[in-house]
Amino acid sequence: MPDVAFTALDHAIMARALRLAERGAYTTRPNPMVGCVLVRDGEVVGEGFHERAGGPHAEVVALQAAGERARGATAYVTLEPCSHTGRTAPCADALIDAGVTRVVGAMRDPFPQVDGAGFEKLRAAGIDVESGLMESQARELNRGFLSRVERGRPWLRVKIAMSIDGRTALASGDSRWISSEASRMDVQRWRAHASALMTGAGTVLADDPQLTVRLGDDTPFVPPLRVVLDPGLATIRRGRIREGDAPTLYIHAPDVRVPRECDAQMAAAPVEGGRFDLDAVMRLLGERKINEVQLEAGATLAGAFLASGLVDELLLYVAPLLLGATARPLFDGLDIQQMAERRALRIVDTRQTGDDLRLLLRPAP
Repeated sequence: MPDVAFTALDHAIMARALRLAERGAYTTRPNPMVGCVLVRDGEVVGEGFHERAGGPHAEVVALQAAGERARGATAYVTLEPCSHTGRTAPCADALIDAGVTRVVGAMRDPFPQVDGAGFEKLRAAGIDVESGLMESQARELNRGFLSRVERGRPWLRVKIAMSIDGRTALASGDSRWISSEASRMDVQRWRAHASALMTGAGTVLADDPQLTVRLGDDTPFVPPLRVVLDPGLATIRRGRIREGDAPTLYIHAPDVRVPRECDAQMAAAPVEGGRFDLDAVMRLLGERKINEVQLEAGATLAGAFLASGLVDELLLYVAPLLLGATARPLFDGLDIQQMAERRALRIVDTRQTGDDLRLLLRPAP
């Protein structure tokens, strides 16, 4: 919580910085999204956002825009300025050298090489530093990055289209199309936001998906990694999951022979009773700097992740259709026998996409 009283101007400028940061949603990974606005005498003199990993950080872009007007300015940043040299020089040093006199941060950066050191470096240089302004909004913006740094695993979103009677496919497996065209286009934006798109061997064998991002415009994005959970590499000959520019990673059982001629990435994860240790799978992806995973799979794998307590949010498209009692359910394997065992969810967002209702839900505390 902030320990200072922020003004209406502080809130307005930080909100502007957060909007700027969000412009890097499809391109910054594995880095966090960051925005910066420089204000002097009540006037915005420079602003910027971090666009791509390896490129200039938000503070540097804003300082370049401001030039000499940065001297004596207040810098509003959505995340603590870095204090270490990575692919770019420390942003804390750039702010000091530019003559900024006050820095307002939304939140501290928990990344081990920063974690308060940026703010301390600024204070040591005589700059007035205040933090905690709109921290909850800043954390929401970078929930994937923060999940990887603080929990050691990516943020996991499960995407499902279902009928109004809670069915995801006919008994035959046919599910094209439950959701509307507008919903399917909306999914592409969520895919572009993710660091990885994950599915299971069953979905690949049944549908042979390409699992790529198709935005339909010239919006820049970094193609998400495609992840196939396939203990025995039964899907290795299915080509569509490896078509296009997006890389593909197969996660397999440790004792499986990996073919040399395959052009995809490979990684082993523990398997118990024929099923993956899903917590180990998520940690493996965290080690690969994956911030946010979108799972697009059948009821069995989706249910297994939910039962394991690893699902952070559900992206649910509810179509005004009835598929009947013999159609496939939303989740398998939850084995709820009593009302006390029910899984409570809270609705984060509700909106209409085409004829469908889109719900964003998260596990209730």
